[in-house]
Amino acid sequence: MASGRHETESVDQAASPFDDVGLLVAEAAEGSSEAWAHLVAVYGRRLYTLARSRGAGAELAEEITQSVLVTVSEKLSGSTEAGRYSEQGRFEAWLFRIAMNRIRDDGRKKRRRDRANPSLRAHFSVDAEDVQTPGVDDGIARLREAMRGLNESDREVIELRHHGRMSFKQIAEILGEPVGTLLARHHRALRKLRDAIETRTEGESESDIRREAV
Repeated sequence: MASGRHETESVDQAASPFDDVGLLVAEAAEGSSEAWAHLVAVYGRRLYTLARSRGAGAELAEEITQSVLVTVSEKLSGSTEAGRYSEQGRFEAWLFRIAMNRIRDDGRKKRRRDRANPSLRAHFSVDAEDVQTPGVDDGIARLREAMRGLNESDREVIELRHHGRMSFKQIAEILGEPVGTLLARHHRALRKLRDAIETRTEGESESDIRREAV
């Protein structure tokens, strides 16, 4: 029960490195280049990491990040036909909702490309930084494999929470689901990841033993 209370309490903890994000947003909307630079510094890497965690290669992840930031800049300045930003007090949830929509759009495009040409892997190809050195970063490889085994809704919660560093309240705003549902899903997804990693580790250990016995 104690762990449940601890996780629930963490729902209310701010995920942002700055306490005055609202002030930065307001100043950026008024044309402050310094405030905008701060926002990019705070959120640019988080957007990029989220896109990478969703399967985008480095080039596409950078493209998605830039596209999202351009959209945000246009809405803050009111230079887009879609109108000005009007999500006062909910900037992070609004920002990552834009990002998730863009990531989903690119995911759908990728699936259509793959159906049309299974050999095509543009933008989603393996980058050099993803190639693991034998014996190095085995834990990361196991985690990535386990993540691929999660369903889409479980992956979204894990990635928004741990890559996007969002609070559960913010994730609830992005996905339009109750906080309690997301807490339960997050707990279930973590358990699935742990079980998958343990199963793979045990299998690798048994294989090593068999090879040594030969």
